[in-house]
Amino acid sequence: MKVSELIEKTGFKLSTTNLSTDVEANGVYCGDLLSWVMGRGEPEQAWITVQVHNNVIAVALLRDFSCVIIADGAYVTDDLIRKAEAEQLLILESSLPVYETAQKLNAIGL
Repeated sequence: MKVSELIEKTGFKLSTTNLSTDVEANGVYCGDLLSWVMGRGEPEQAWITVQVHNNVIAVALLRDFSCVIIADGAYVTDDLIRKAEAEQLLILESSLPVYETAQKLNAIGL
């Protein structure tokens, strides 16, 4: 599923508005312990986390995630958005807790 379709079906907010959402998302990974995510995330997954620092971008690029979904209404800074856009990484925001964010993605087929 394209990230554009994911956004359309879930209503999650696109924070990196300067990037194309024509990217495939073929699964979901949930986790906040960065070393754990680095060892277990798979390419093209949408990563759900509440972490909002620049190391999230590094891990997402390392694992070749399709996007990062910041859950639970965690505050996404302008600095994080600028860094993500510079690295061509999509950042989405969900006001829902991690579990409910994952449930919503499951409901649309991810």
